Amino acid sequence: MKKLFIVFTLEIIFISCTNSKEQHLPVEGRWIKGSEQEKIKIIEKQFRGLDKAMVEIGYRYQELYWGGQDKNWDYANYQLKKIKKALKLGLQRRPNRAKSAEHFLNNVIPEMKKAIDAKDKNLFNEKIEFMRNSCTACHAYAGEESYPSFKVGIPTDRQSPIR
Repeated sequence: MKKLFIVFTLEIIFISCTNSKEQHLPVEGRWIKGSEQEKIKIIEKQFRGLDKAMVEIGYRYQELYWGGQDKNWDYANYQLKKIKKALKLGLQRRPNRAKSAEHFLNNVIPEMKKAIDAKDKNLFNEKIEFMRNSCTACHAYAGEESYPSFKVGIPTDRQSPIR
């Protein structure tokens, strides 16, 4: 009886899957209006440029720092990967900023990765200083491109409860 029930149930699932036709319904949003091209422009505006990526990178920089201070190398490595990903995604939205990010992608991140892999807090602190100075230099360069420049500091307060 049990086998018959299982076979019957599987037949119903199979029949319902094969009978359903793929429906191509238009995507409708409450706030996304206009032609397909206009909708794409609206969505692109929501993702914005590099500024949203920089908010994430700033948060992850702090977490990277604390991961290194705690010698939590797996966590530090995770944050470094996410910094790289956020920067690359931001550069897809703002490819004209790629030149100013080259040093960061080609030098800073690989150097920080070496320090994390070495599991050496002193080397990590050296490389976090290199990263911090590189961030500040990049933002100073961005200031010449009519973006505000500022100095990146060493984190002093933890925002996350992760230890």
